[in-house]
Amino acid sequence: MPQRVLILQSDGTTAKTLARFFTERGDQVWQTTQAEKAITFLEQDHPDLVVMDLHIPGNTWLTFLRQLRKVSPQTGIIITNKYPDFQRELMAKEQGARVFLRQPFTNQWIEAALRRLSEEPAAESRRDPRFKQPKVRFPVRVKITLPYVVLALLFALGGAYLVSQMVMESMEERFNNQLVETGIQTSDWMVQEESRLLGTLRLVANTEGAAEAATAGDAERLRQIVLPLAVNAREEAVEILDMQGTGILSLRHVPGGNIEEYTSGRGDTVFVEWDFVQYVLQGRKDQGLDKTAGLVHPAWGDMFYVSGPLFDPTGAQVGVILVGKSLPTMVREMREDTLAETTIYDPTGKPLASTLLGDVQQDYSLADDLASSVLAGQDEGSLTREVQVASNQYREILGPWEARAGQDLGVVGVSLAQHFLVRTTQITRAQVFILVSIAFLLVITVGVFLANQITRPLLRVVRASTEVAQGNLEVKVDSSGNDEVAVLAHSFNYMVAGLQEGSIYRDLLGRTVSPEVREQLRQTFTMGNVRLEGQEVVSTVLITDVRGFTSLSEKVDPATVFNWLNEYFSELVPVITANNGVVNKFDGDAMLAFFGILPRPLNPKESAYFACRAAVEMLEVIERLNIRRVERGEPPLATGIGINTGVVTAGGLGTSDRLHYTIIGDTVNTAQRVENLTRELFNVSAAVISQSTYAALAGRQNEFRVESQGAYVVKGKTERLQVYRLLPGLAVPAADVEEMTA
Repeated sequence: MPQRVLILQSDGTTAKTLARFFTERGDQVWQTTQAEKAITFLEQDHPDLVVMDLHIPGNTWLTFLRQLRKVSPQTGIIITNKYPDFQRELMAKEQGARVFLRQPFTNQWIEAALRRLSEEPAAESRRDPRFKQPKVRFPVRVKITLPYVVLALLFALGGAYLVSQMVMESMEERFNNQLVETGIQTSDWMVQEESRLLGTLRLVANTEGAAEAATAGDAERLRQIVLPLAVNAREEAVEILDMQGTGILSLRHVPGGNIEEYTSGRGDTVFVEWDFVQYVLQGRKDQGLDKTAGLVHPAWGDMFYVSGPLFDPTGAQVGVILVGKSLPTMVREMREDTLAETTIYDPTGKPLASTLLGDVQQDYSLADDLASSVLAGQDEGSLTREVQVASNQYREILGPWEARAGQDLGVVGVSLAQHFLVRTTQITRAQVFILVSIAFLLVITVGVFLANQITRPLLRVVRASTEVAQGNLEVKVDSSGNDEVAVLAHSFNYMVAGLQEGSIYRDLLGRTVSPEVREQLRQTFTMGNVRLEGQEVVSTVLITDVRGFTSLSEKVDPATVFNWLNEYFSELVPVITANNGVVNKFDGDAMLAFFGILPRPLNPKESAYFACRAAVEMLEVIERLNIRRVERGEPPLATGIGINTGVVTAGGLGTSDRLHYTIIGDTVNTAQRVENLTRELFNVSAAVISQSTYAALAGRQNEFRVESQGAYVVKGKTERLQVYRLLPGLAVPAADVEEMTA
C-alpha cells in the first residue's frame, strides 16, 4: 500500500537519493531542507513515514520531532546520519525515534531500516526501556520525614521555653578561634605572595638576554623579554633599574584592563630613594640574603615590591629587578582567599588599603600606642579591637607585616562580623543536656531503623560504582522499588550503558597522547572527520629507531635499559606533541608517530612541515641527551629518523573490548625503509625524508637544511627511492606553528 513519505534532509543530494527510492516504490513523497516547512506540512497532512536528517543545524530538528509526536504519534520515523552523534541520537530516542540509517543510503540499507521500523512496538511503548523512568509512589522524603514529624512535635513542646532563652556559650569561643585561624591564614598568604613575587623576580633575572639588554639599556628588548613573563604571572608591576637606580624599563598593568594590557616607560629616578633598592645596589647580603622587600608610596599608588640583583653571565651585577603589587589588589585577593575583611596599616596605624569600609567614609586608624604594641609584642601574641562600620560590629585581630629578614613594614588587620550570643546559665545548660539526650536516644533508635531501610539499596549502588571505577562495565544493580533510590539505581544502569558505548574513545590511543588530545579525538570522531571503520587519508609518518640498541642492551641489566628508554622517549615525545603530531606506538627502542590525522586533519603541506620541524628538534634534543649520557659514563644513542608522506589507512584495529587507533599501508612501510637507510648512509643520528615529503613541503623547503642523498633501491619497492637528509641547526620561527594551527 502506497505511503505518504516526508523527507527532511539538510543535503539536497541526499534528499533526492531517498526520494528516488520511495518514488520507485510508488509512495507519495514530499521533500524539503527546512524544518519549519516540514512542521507546516505536519499540521496540514499527517505523513505515514518521516525520514529526517540528524544533522540539521540548530534545534529545529528537535522541535520538529516534538511536534511530530504531538500531532501524529503513529507516524514512523527513520533518522539518517552521516557520522555518529551520540548526544543527538539519545535526544532523538527520547522523542520516540528508534531506527537509524547511516550512509551509504543504498536500497538494501533503506529496506533494512523499513523492516526494523515495522518491527517496532506500539507507540505507547516505543521509549527506550533502558531509560524508562519509574514512577515514584512513596518518596524517600515521606519515609524519612513522617516519623521525624512526631519527634519534632515532642521536641518542640519540651524545648520551646528553652529555645526562647537559650544561647550558645561556645559561639564566642568559636568566633575567636576562627578569627585567629583567619589571621594565621592571612599571614601565610602574605608570605606565599612574597615568595611568588620572588619567583617571578628570579624568572626574569634568569631569562636569557635580560642581563644583556639591561647592560645595553635596550628598553624595547627588555620589554619583549619581560612582558610575556609579567603577563603569565599576572604581575602588576615589573621595574628594571640600572646600577644608578634609574629605571631602564617600567611595566605596569593597566587598572581594569585585560591581563595583557601594560604601560611601559623608562627614566624614572624615584627608585634610588628607596631603602630596599639601595640595599640591592650596594650588593648587601644581610643574613646571606641578596633580595629584600619594601612598602612604598609612589605616584602610581601604594605598592609592595620585592627587589633583587640582575647579574650578567660573568656574575657582575648590572642592575636591579623590582616586582610589585598594589596594596588594594593585595587586600582584595586576601579577602577572596580568606573570606575575611582585610586592612593594611602603615607603622603609625594609618590604613593604606582595606576591604572593610567599602564606600563608607569613616576614620578607623589605629591609635599610636596600639600600632606600637602590635609591632613591639609580635612574638608574644596578637591584639584585637572592636570596629563599628555603619550598623555592623566587627572584631579585628592585628598582627605585624614582616618582609624578608624580619623587616616590619606595617600592621595587618583581619576582621570578622560578630554573630555570637551571650553566655548561658548552668540550669539552662543542664536542661538542654537532658532534653537533647532524650531526643538523641529517640532519634538514634528511629534513625538506625530508617537508615537500614535506605542504605541497603544505596550500598548496592556503591558496590557497583566501585566495580565501575575498577573498569568493570558489565555490572548492573537491582532497580526494583518505587522511590528515588530505585530511580537512582535505574539511572546508574543507564549511565553504565553509556560508558560502555563511549569507552571506545578512551582506548583508541592509550596513554600515548594527552587528555586534551583524547578529548579532541572524541570530538573529531563525533563530528565524523575521522571514522573508526578505517579510511584513507594523506598523512606524514615519522619513525625513529636507536641504532645498535639490541647489542647495547645485552651488556646492561634490564632495569637500566628501561631507565634509558624512559629518559629517551620522555625527551622525544613532547617534541612530537608540540608539533601537532601523535605518537601512535612504541616498539622497544622504536617509535611510530603520524601527523595530519589527529587531533585534527591537516593538509599534506602542513603535516610534512610539522613532521620535518619535529625531526630537526628531535636531532637537537638527542644531541643534548647524548652529552649528558657521556658525562654520566653512558654510551651515546645514535638515532635514525625516517619521514614519508602519502596515503595511509587509519582506523580502529583490534577487538570489541580492546580497540587501538593506528595507521597501516605502504606509506608506513616506506617510512620504515627510509629510516633503515640512515643505518647505511650515516654513523650518527640522522633524519632522512622521502621525495614525497620533500615535494609536500612545497614553498617551505627553504626553511630547512636539506641535502640530496640520491636514489636507492629499498625492500618492497621496484622503483628507486629518492631521499634527502634533513640537517639540524636552522631555527624555524615558533610563530609559524601558531599561525598554522590558528
